[in-house]
Amino acid sequence: MAAATGADFAAETPPNVYYFQDPKPVADPIFELGEAHRACAGRVPLVVDNGSFQCRVGWALDQAPRLQFKNVSARSRGASRSHTQVGNDIRNLEVVRWLLKSQFDRNVVVNFDIQEQVFDHIFQHLGIASEFCMEHPVVLTEAPCNPLYSRQLMSELLFECYHVPKVSYGIDDLYSFWRNNRSASSGLIVSSGYHCCHVLPVLHGRLEAHNGKRINLGGSQAASYMQRLLQLKYPGHLPAITLSRMEEILHERCYIAADYMEELDLWKLPDFYAENIHRMQLPFNNKLLASTLTAEERMERRQQQIRRLQELNARRREEKLQLDQERLERLLSIQELLEEGMTEQFKRALLEMSMDSAEELQLYINKLSLAIEQTKQKILQAEVNVEVDVVDTKPDVSDLDQVLSCDQSMDELEGVNELDQLFPEYQSDFGKQTNVVQPIGQMFNLAEYHQLHLGSERIRVPEILFQPSLIGEEQAGIAETLQYVLDRYSKEQQDELVQNVFLTGGNILYPGMKTRMERELLAMRPFQSSFQVSMAANPVLDSWFGARDWAVEYKDQAEGWITLADYEEKGGEYLSEHAASNVYVPMCLAKPT
Repeated sequence: MAAATGADFAAETPPNVYYFQDPKPVADPIFELGEAHRACAGRVPLVVDNGSFQCRVGWALDQAPRLQFKNVSARSRGASRSHTQVGNDIRNLEVVRWLLKSQFDRNVVVNFDIQEQVFDHIFQHLGIASEFCMEHPVVLTEAPCNPLYSRQLMSELLFECYHVPKVSYGIDDLYSFWRNNRSASSGLIVSSGYHCCHVLPVLHGRLEAHNGKRINLGGSQAASYMQRLLQLKYPGHLPAITLSRMEEILHERCYIAADYMEELDLWKLPDFYAENIHRMQLPFNNKLLASTLTAEERMERRQQQIRRLQELNARRREEKLQLDQERLERLLSIQELLEEGMTEQFKRALLEMSMDSAEELQLYINKLSLAIEQTKQKILQAEVNVEVDVVDTKPDVSDLDQVLSCDQSMDELEGVNELDQLFPEYQSDFGKQTNVVQPIGQMFNLAEYHQLHLGSERIRVPEILFQPSLIGEEQAGIAETLQYVLDRYSKEQQDELVQNVFLTGGNILYPGMKTRMERELLAMRPFQSSFQVSMAANPVLDSWFGARDWAVEYKDQAEGWITLADYEEKGGEYLSEHAASNVYVPMCLAKPT
């Protein structure tokens, strides 16, 4: 498949044409464990941002994550565990999308078999060769208000399978907040990720988990919504409208409208539409469009097709001849019964053939013998004739087929269409001395047919974060949830929280998100009240950077770390709290009476 544009076939290229990048993932490199890490075994923490879309991994001494890959795995049915592909090892996600598995349900880890495969992938590529032994502390992100059972199984996996010395759990959103707001101890975090959005209040340096809210909408639902819209709009390109391309459109072409209804009205204007529409060019094959065949080349192609037609006719005649010979042998065997004096068997055979007398049998034998001779003559004539035999274009319908008990006559399959009907494209130009054929692209621009026009979809799809009802979800949007969380606090606390509304997560990268949040806050806050909206410096990676900074600062302290002794004494659900962690609520089991 070669990507082509209308510029090759039309005089003027339409504006705002963009191409899908369709990036192919590069397999993660396998690093060697450095001398600094070996010398400080048990002291250099490993930082893992275990996101539901991407997993980012690196050492606390690194300036950036060493590994970044999609948090999915694929294994063919019946394949062994060693043949499992994880993350960037999967070269084409769309080919194996039906085999993809994730350890997440929403943003909570529930499939720990997949999680173990991801850990194996991480440790192998970081050069940790010790089998079932990880000598470095691990800093791992988890979901806000992570269920105790999920944390218990994660601790069990890390301590009992990999024998880590200690582990620390933290919330990715709080790590990002902690990195960007070292001086501020209070704020309202608005996070939007791949599966969920969260509104998390932080007062005096601690998460107010009981007032935090989750919205079950994110980039995954947006990509599915975009796919449905474009498949309904372009039913002829269903296979080309893949989820990977929809994610690319969301990242590169969509934006958040400051006022959704006003923006929709603008899209109704022809000038605004023509100026702001984005045309996404799908790949297509332009080989036929670029072909300019001469009259001689076209005649040669026609002769090749004629020769194939001759071969097909000859094969059908041979099959017909064989079938007629078998019919004749059957009729002659019935006639032999009469000659041998087997009258009763002869009469039964005539009844089976629906014949009344020996004279009628002889008539059909003569007709069938004549048909066989004619077919033999046709075969001989076709062998010496260089022209196309058009005698058999119409089948010879014989009444023998109505008499003989055969499933189907080959006469019905003998028909071959007239050459002028087989090759209508050559009729008008046949015999003309033209050397060059006009390219089809001058009459029809196939490149434009393979374009996806993105109009109001550019704002309609991201708007589901603020209006989930657009996709039929009975949930509150980000603005309504923000108002609901603020209403749970006193006026003084509200004023303190809105002075630091912090935006983080992958979906925050939509252009216009900060402006929209400021507009929503302006509408919900009292007259002449102040507020401040800020964005993470890097909404995607700041959670990993924040976890790395925390690991470096607290690596020699007891706060925030769960040791093997803590795990054995207090159970797998135990959590050592710190500035970026969940709130630990011990599991209370009712005593049996």
